[in-house]
Amino acid sequence: MKTKVCIIGAGPAGLTAAIFSAAAGADTVVIEANSTPGRKLLLTGGGRCNLTHQAEPRELVRKFDDKGRFLSFCLHEFSPRDVREFFAGLGVPTKVEKACPEQSREDGCVFPVTNSAADVRDALFNRAKDLGVEFLFGMHVDNITKENGTFVTLAGKERICAERLIIATGGLSWPKTGSTGDGFRFASQFGHRIIETKASLVPLVTLETWPGRLAGTALENVRISTNLNKRKYAAEGTLVFTDNGLGGSAAQDISRYLTDYLPDKDKPIEIVLDIARRFERAELERCILECFGANPKKKVVNILAEFVPKRLSALVCEFSGCDDQIPAGELKKDIRKKLIKLLKVLPLSVIRTGPVAVATVTRGGVDVAEINPKTMESSVCPDLFFAGEVIDADGPCGGYNLQMCWSTGALAGSSAAEKI
Repeated sequence: MKTKVCIIGAGPAGLTAAIFSAAAGADTVVIEANSTPGRKLLLTGGGRCNLTHQAEPRELVRKFDDKGRFLSFCLHEFSPRDVREFFAGLGVPTKVEKACPEQSREDGCVFPVTNSAADVRDALFNRAKDLGVEFLFGMHVDNITKENGTFVTLAGKERICAERLIIATGGLSWPKTGSTGDGFRFASQFGHRIIETKASLVPLVTLETWPGRLAGTALENVRISTNLNKRKYAAEGTLVFTDNGLGGSAAQDISRYLTDYLPDKDKPIEIVLDIARRFERAELERCILECFGANPKKKVVNILAEFVPKRLSALVCEFSGCDDQIPAGELKKDIRKKLIKLLKVLPLSVIRTGPVAVATVTRGGVDVAEINPKTMESSVCPDLFFAGEVIDADGPCGGYNLQMCWSTGALAGSSAAEKI
């Protein structure tokens, strides 16, 4: 089989690349190991698909830290606003999520109005088919070579010859969806440097066992902070205590920075939880004093439960040396100070992250120094392009990583087609 553009992977980046390649007039073939497209896409956002974030491109650039400069061009070329218009044109209108049901402010996360990841996947797949893209499903790529300027891809009994090749195979996270890291092997085959891959946006495992006593307890607004190599890092969002540590968006976001230093049982990373985030320290102290004064016979643990979940308030009492059955009016000042401090500065030690298989995205991948940011073309092997999670760039929770897939996929697809 001969084609102008061959794309390996029918995930969000691969489907987008196929649409933009075919729309530019190039014959396009997509090879996918699974029997259907977008397997991982169906799981994003709890099946609702947080497909982007309502933010200006420059804000997105900052969210990708040191990789932001590389992504800047594609995020401006195909911005969140463009993505929403693109999906609206495909019959998938979008909405901006509220921070939580009882709040009126928006948190910036963008979902399809139908809350269905399947609608997003189907819209992309149908558009690609309408443009004449040919899909080869259930085909595992065994080998790729470049012969006389043509990429020859062997997949099962198929031999696909293409002038341009786009690798959009994803990373290593959620391997049951087909993300097995093949793209790293293919890229390396063509001379690319692969930055060590690690888990990102993943739960944390702590040295302390007490989080297990709170397993399943969730808090809506928590700040996690730490210091690494004399630099401060912080993340805010939901926090869920697990059997062996921490989960939720705040834990997942801070994991992006911790993962480069873990695992290390001998030197765990010290983090601090602010579990009363909605109050500044002085305001929190004033509010608690007022509650104690107004309810001197009420148990301390029950008063604290007005600020944090009761199971957690009992632990805070325990850690501060306070009898949780003591009436508020009998609490000594020094113990009260300890209680308030722990609500704002609750320490934990992280020894490792969860495995990459349970991570939302993969950190590491094809070195961005060897990819042209204005085309997504390899600077090592002409006519080879990359899109999506296979690239060494990962962002926080909130639709940023899917935005990166749409933007890099659109640029890779259009760039590959324009070279023909």
